[in-house]
Amino acid sequence: MKSALLRLLSILALLGLVAPLHPAFARQDPAPVRAEVSRFLNIQSRSLPGEVSIQVGDFAADNVLPPCLQLEAFLPPGSRQWGRLTVGVRCLAPSTWSAYVPAEVRVRGIYLVTAAPLLAGQVVGPDDLRRETGELSTQAADVLTDPSQAVGYAARISLPAGKPLAASQLRLPPAVVQGQPVKVISRGPGFQVANDGTALSTASDGQGAQVRLSTGQVVRGVARNGGFIEIITP
Repeated sequence: MKSALLRLLSILALLGLVAPLHPAFARQDPAPVRAEVSRFLNIQSRSLPGEVSIQVGDFAADNVLPPCLQLEAFLPPGSRQWGRLTVGVRCLAPSTWSAYVPAEVRVRGIYLVTAAPLLAGQVVGPDDLRRETGELSTQAADVLTDPSQAVGYAARISLPAGKPLAASQLRLPPAVVQGQPVKVISRGPGFQVANDGTALSTASDGQGAQVRLSTGQVVRGVARNGGFIEIITP
């Protein structure tokens, strides 16, 4: 009786009247999903500095997702572009669903390290930097790769020699410092007037700053490197 029932189920499966009996049957083929993740990461990594290698993880072969004709990969908010990451894949048609696939993007390239110790507040010069080649994906997400990103900036904290340099460790040095004598340049259509004053706030180049003129009047302008406050009159 049992063997007869199994033969009947097999015949019905061949005729398409019942679902196949194979337990590992996948409704969504993993291959297109992994291919979409690979395609997406290759596009995303074009702007990364250095030599890029991409490895896409497995997508469950025993998933219960309906077959998809239009797949779209995406990075969840806040994700970095390299290292170990999770890529989202959504189905746009004929049904809608979302799934996630593990992946790893490795980047080998040049990054900056401190050539000598830096003190907090010290302005970085070309001789304070050196280049090293290594795995960028193991460094901080904002690791610097070009001297132009660091020279002229000031260290937020003291850094030892040989420390990989990140953008979060640097800031623009102040153009004017509170209490500093400054030159105030007022410009407008057809005129320019220079006055002496004292900075009432500390500001970097391009930031707003208050200044007290020699007359006692307090005005607000834009800080410029070299100890200037610029006021533009329409």
